[in-house]
Amino acid sequence: MSEPQQAPAVLLLEDGTVFHGKSAGMIGAATGEICFNTGMTGYQEIFTDPSYYGQLMVTTNVHIGNYGTKRTEAESYSIKIAGLICKNFNIEYHRPMADMSIQAYFEEEKLVGICEVDTRAIVRHIRSKGAMNGIISSETTDLAVLKKRLSQVPGMEGLELASRVSTKEPYTFGDPHAPLRVAVLDFGIKQNILNCFAERGCFMKVFPARTPIEELRAFEPNGYFLSNGPGDPAPMDYAIQTAKAILAEDKPLFGICLGHQLLAQALDIPTYKMHHGHRGINHPVKNLLTGHCEITTQNHGFGVHPDAIKDNADKVEVTHINLNDNSIEGMRVKGKRAFSVQYHPEASPGPHDARYLFDDFVRLMQN
Repeated sequence: MSEPQQAPAVLLLEDGTVFHGKSAGMIGAATGEICFNTGMTGYQEIFTDPSYYGQLMVTTNVHIGNYGTKRTEAESYSIKIAGLICKNFNIEYHRPMADMSIQAYFEEEKLVGICEVDTRAIVRHIRSKGAMNGIISSETTDLAVLKKRLSQVPGMEGLELASRVSTKEPYTFGDPHAPLRVAVLDFGIKQNILNCFAERGCFMKVFPARTPIEELRAFEPNGYFLSNGPGDPAPMDYAIQTAKAILAEDKPLFGICLGHQLLAQALDIPTYKMHHGHRGINHPVKNLLTGHCEITTQNHGFGVHPDAIKDNADKVEVTHINLNDNSIEGMRVKGKRAFSVQYHPEASPGPHDARYLFDDFVRLMQN
């Protein structure tokens, strides 16, 4: 088991706020938009979720690494966060089935982190001031040097990131003899979404983000899926046009997270950058169609504009709302077999309250 190099480390935010701590993982520097996740477990799934690409992750749970890491618990083939900020970086772990310690994992993935900082103070700062860029460094603590480097980091708003994490070549997943075929547009898809479809008798072909509609149709799918992913949906003209073409075809369409935002954009409903986003595994959402409430996994920094939704009541119906702030969590397109949710029904990590949405999509394809 590798011993961590406990070098001095610093976190500098773009508003000049500084936090001092110790290094975790590799010695180096990392930049990105700072965000926080309130989940009490599932740190490896969070680290490998492509929706977090380019972000510095603050974990609010005190202990990170205490149950080690396991390759089968990854949501993609590599770590996607830009860097980790945590309170206690636990090298020793107490799970016999784990493959390696979090330190060994970070060294393998060449990830930079900072620990022994006041994560509660950091989260309170973000909640007050809003999401902003930051830099972690254990290679230098010279604030003048770090400030200059940080000034060159682009903001998340207007940033197209989905094509960077999307698959480069199409691939298939599931049983080729399954009764239903789903064309999946990969904007940063999580592995457990594919698992949920496969468990329900779907054979999928996963396409790169910029795949034209003609190639999707050639698969002869029973339905289409728009995946989760990182970045701002507004500059993704290529994906918005594809979503419009799918709507015109009028086959079943399901979108999750970024896919939900792209469906809105395809209907000329704008999205917006949230103050600090929703990220965690215990967000309450109400299903307006059934009146039931569900506890959900969330990971998004953009949302569908609520006022614009009201102005487009002839096109869409809101199906789910967030009970913390009444933000839009789900919608369906009137006159079409198309619907989407802002949260993650596949969970991983998180509760399974919302997995019925996969069943709803399967029924649309069967009918």
